[in-house]
Amino acid sequence: MNIKNLARDDDAVSPVIGVILMVAITVILAAVIASFVLGLGDQNNPAPTTDFDFNYDSSGPNVVVTHSDGDSLDPANVYMRGNFGSEVQWPSSNTNSDGMVASGNSYDLSVSGAPGTDGAEYTINVVWEDPDSDTTSTLSTDEGPDA
Repeated sequence: MNIKNLARDDDAVSPVIGVILMVAITVILAAVIASFVLGLGDQNNPAPTTDFDFNYDSSGPNVVVTHSDGDSLDPANVYMRGNFGSEVQWPSSNTNSDGMVASGNSYDLSVSGAPGTDGAEYTINVVWEDPDSDTTSTLSTDEGPDA
């Protein structure tokens, strides 16, 4: 047996590399398909980008919540939550002509159920619920002057 011929004999290298590449491609494809089948490739809707202004009126006591800037929102997905009583959905009557909550739309929210006698200890979270999943995002928060 000639060692020089053995060192130059590379006939088996090409099939081995081919098999390794085929196995690697199969594993990668299986991982990608499995991620979509198991739902790992699903993405939730991103939360809208908005700004809200809050103006407290102690005579009510009420807080005027105003959409001041940003994305338009479907009122069915916008809620006010806090310590002022039960959750309140943004009313569809307080929207633009297209039925969306947009810049300039406001809602007069009663905070009389908040702790304290004058309602000034309220906390309000404007929350958006993703219509396609169970996720929520807090868009804006405000606290009363005595909170």
